[in-house]
Amino acid sequence: MPVLPFWLTEPLRGQFAALLPQRPKFDPTHPLGCHRRRISDRIVFDKLLQVLRFGCSYEAIADSTCSAATIRGRRDEWIGLGLFARLKQIALQAYDRVVGLVLDQIAVDGAITKAPGGGEAAGPSPVDRGKQGMKRSGMTDGYGIPLGRVLSGANRHDSPLLAPTIDLPSGLGPLPDEITVHLDAGYDSDKSRAVLDERKLRGQIARKGTKAPVQATRRWHVERTHAWQNAFKRLARCYERRTSVIEAFFDLADTVITVRSLIRRAWTTHRWDTRPRRRP
Repeated sequence: MPVLPFWLTEPLRGQFAALLPQRPKFDPTHPLGCHRRRISDRIVFDKLLQVLRFGCSYEAIADSTCSAATIRGRRDEWIGLGLFARLKQIALQAYDRVVGLVLDQIAVDGAITKAPGGGEAAGPSPVDRGKQGMKRSGMTDGYGIPLGRVLSGANRHDSPLLAPTIDLPSGLGPLPDEITVHLDAGYDSDKSRAVLDERKLRGQIARKGTKAPVQATRRWHVERTHAWQNAFKRLARCYERRTSVIEAFFDLADTVITVRSLIRRAWTTHRWDTRPRRRP
């Protein structure tokens, strides 16, 4: 069973391959000139997609084609080159060019997931008997396309993470003059309103103690995006300890979400060679 459908993995592989630097098949510095052939980047990229989607360990996904050490080493090499962040940025630009990002309506919310191994972005979870957990403060556009996130321990409140979260967008071109930020009752405080006023943003914040269904505002878009991200088991139960690795997996997951939404929404208006026969 493929980790992702063919019509989704092919554009991801093609764009990622275009970002990779040119490397020789054999190590030219080997003293005898007979070093083993370099493992294909395509194989390693597919292995990382499997780790992201299924949440399995590197040892469990390794086989005769690629070892766990190669997966980790290539992953760290690509993180150092900033390839995952660049891939996500290209996906956002393509979506904005073809469909259009809804940047005048932004939603921000936090989500807590498990982090059994602890790490740099982990802390005691208030909803899991103090076990190690991770909080992400995510931001989406008006449709739910992920624009970025801030990682922190699960014991952090949503409100202090608002400022660094809404300062994330970059490389998206000029922003609208009037932007509305949709927030839940956890942000109902003078401090959150001051953060929005400093940035000349208009906030639509749910009131504490007042019952309001999530459908009453546009906050449900970010809730749906959290569910999309949690479908990637490596993010829902994170065993990575380094923040840089977690951010890389989030960038890869956000790229998949963005490209999938792009193909789905462009299916009725555009034609291309690898277009799915049915709307995904």
